[in-house]
Amino acid sequence: MFNLTLEIIATIAFAAAGALMAIRKEMDLLGVCILGVISACGGGVIRDCLLGATPPVMFVNPVYATTAIITSVVVFVLVAANSKITETAPFEHALIITDAIGLGLFTIVGVDAAIVAGYVDSWMFAVTLGVLTGVGGGAMRDVLAGETPFIFAREIYASASLVGAALYLATRNYIGEHYSVWIWSAFIAAFRLLAAYRKWNLPKARRYSQEKSE
Repeated sequence: MFNLTLEIIATIAFAAAGALMAIRKEMDLLGVCILGVISACGGGVIRDCLLGATPPVMFVNPVYATTAIITSVVVFVLVAANSKITETAPFEHALIITDAIGLGLFTIVGVDAAIVAGYVDSWMFAVTLGVLTGVGGGAMRDVLAGETPFIFAREIYASASLVGAALYLATRNYIGEHYSVWIWSAFIAAFRLLAAYRKWNLPKARRYSQEKSE
């Protein structure tokens, strides 16, 4: 029940982020719903396929896709009631915040899925599964929206998921699973938000033409 609650909260957060991205790209209601569902459920599909759990949970239990669709429609209606909001700073903040919350929660859900499946001692797989669950849906969303995925170009994103997943796996037996879930989910979300607002980026190899122009 606890994990289901986490997944629903994360689904709502990522669906809202996907819907906001679609609205910013001026997609219609169908596009908003599709991007919301993919953002919320895409990482889970990757997770389930790697675990050999087919068909993936989103196709077996409709609560996830249904929650994502309802969330997307609600976001669409709220924004449609005040179309000028898409040009404001709060709209951009809402996109970043919901994305960060989804990233934090889904990363921990992914690690837990590996543990439940019996991979608690395979720390590399558990951490990787957590990261893929956290970033997979967002990466699919960005590609469909015509954006370079955050994990490849903008700010610290997958790195926050990676560090949080590793710390959760290392400390869950010492500070309690429930406490660990909220602590490290919050850590990942906060790390992601700080990176976004302080413009923290991993090093990049600049092109010669860029260096010459500077």
